Parts: sequence; C-alpha cells; structure tokens
Amino acid sequence: MPTPSLLSSVSTAGIDEAERLAVWERYNAEALVGLTCRTYEPEGLLARQVNVALGSVRVADITGNPHVIERPPGLVESRPKEATFVSLLLEGEGFFYSSTGCLTVGAGDVVVYRTDRPYLFGFGRPMRQLLVDVPHDVAGERCAGAGADGPQAIDGRGSSAPAVTAGALRELLLGGLADPAVAGESVGEQVLDLVAAMTAGRRSPVDAARTHRAKAHVLDHLQDPGLDADAVARAVGVTARHLNRGFVAEGTTVTQFIQRQRLERARRDLVRRPAASDRIGDVASRWCFASQAHFTRLFRAAYGCTPTQYRTEHTARA
Repeated sequence: MPTPSLLSSVSTAGIDEAERLAVWERYNAEALVGLTCRTYEPEGLLARQVNVALGSVRVADITGNPHVIERPPGLVESRPKEATFVSLLLEGEGFFYSSTGCLTVGAGDVVVYRTDRPYLFGFGRPMRQLLVDVPHDVAGERCAGAGADGPQAIDGRGSSAPAVTAGALRELLLGGLADPAVAGESVGEQVLDLVAAMTAGRRSPVDAARTHRAKAHVLDHLQDPGLDADAVARAVGVTARHLNRGFVAEGTTVTQFIQRQRLERARRDLVRRPAASDRIGDVASRWCFASQAHFTRLFRAAYGCTPTQYRTEHTARA
C-alpha cells in the first residue's frame, strides 16, 4: 500500500494572536479551500492542520478550539474549488449552515458537502475532524451523487448501515494515517468505496451472494500469506474494486475483514491450549502479521491491550 504522503501542515500555536486568523485563512486557501475564520475565544484561534495525500484523495486532520469557518459566495467565485468534502467529526459538536438549512452534528457524525456552494461550519467546543477532499471528477466517477442535492448529514452513532459505514471510514482513516504498514488495497481506493456506500447504500442480491462467497474463501485461507483483496477477488471472479463494494455496504472492506479475522484467531490462540504456550511472535507469524510489533499495534487498537497483557489477564482467570 502506498505510504500516506505528507503534503503540508500548520499550527497557530506560537504565532502572534493578532495574526492567527490571517495565517489560518492563507494556509487553507493554498492547501485546502478558500475560507474566512472567526473565533470569540479569549486566547484567539488555536488550531492545527495536517494534510496528507492518499492516492486520488486528500485528507486533512484538523483540531482547534471553538471557531467558525465560512465560504461565502464571494470566495466561491474568487477562489473556485470543485470538490466534495466529507467531514468526520471525531471530537466536539458543530453546526453546518447552507442555503438548504442548518444541520447539527456531534462526535461520530459525518457531513458531506460541495465546495462550489456557499456554507458556514461552526464548532462550539474544542474539535477534531478528518476532512476528506474528493475532486469532482473522482467523486462523479466513484461517488456519484454525494452532496449533489445539498449537504448530507450521516448519524455515525447509530446502528444503521450508513452509521456502520461511517465508523468503518473513521477506522480506516485513523489506521491508515497512524500506521501505513497495512497490506491490501490503497487506502484512498477504500475511502472512495466507503464514501460511495455511505451516501448511497445500495447493494444488489448478486453482490450480497458474492460477498458471502468471498468471506468463506477468506476464512478458509487465513493462514495463507498471499491472502489479500486481489487474491480473494480472483477467487470469486471479479476485480478487487468490484468486490470491495459489497463489503463496504456492510461497513467494512476486504482488507479490514481479513485483518479482523486474523486478529480474532490470534486472540484465541493466546489463551487456547496448546497454543497458549507459544511465543507472541509465533502467534503473529502463524496468522500472517508482518512482524510482532505490527501485530501488537493492531491488537491493542482492536482489544485495548497488548497480546501479552491479554494473555496474562485471561490465563490468570483460567
């Protein structure tokens, strides 16, 4: 998988308070989109942004104290940008105002909107968002209709299919940005598939049956080091991109499904006799993780503790 490519970053910390808004606006105009910014916090705007490239999409990781950003009609005309933005709010709460009305969002929610239309996005508490920047030509090909009829808000905290998909997108982005050593399809390609599924949510019976066959193939070949999305797709007779669309309708991707199944088998081996006496590295190798360190990072993210801690706790209980 291509390593996420750092494009640029900025922080207003250390900048004179009187200059922070201007610096933030200039940076966004060059790196993301032309906008204006305001805050009424006594300390002024305290914000940070990191922009990376993931294939054909870009992702901005943005944190800040309470503030409002606006893309008014004048900026839409003077600084044109044709893209669809997918904002995943990780922390805080906010409101999105446009000509179609006002949307309120909380942590876990998603807003999908176009940059060629005016909008205002406000945050009433300290916030963090992951902002996916999808060019219009890419969105039209892979995510047709996303934001076309006006801003879309997806409740990411429920159990609906769009909510589950929003969670998978959040997991994918955080994992891809934090740990590029993940096998499988390009993160950027998976992002596009998840956005398409989240905003459309359609799946045919043929896709459902194919997904079922693909899952069975994965479960039968988990200890095969060559098992990846391409191999599974070949086994069921479609391209990896086509197969992935069936998985994203269930809020995951082929790569994520393989990884979760391997993690679950490894978790069982940590405490199941006779494998419970195996070294951690042996368990990691058996289930095709690139290294013990990589296995430990993924295990901690999935289960909240290291493999050693998990084994110690559950062996003591036994």
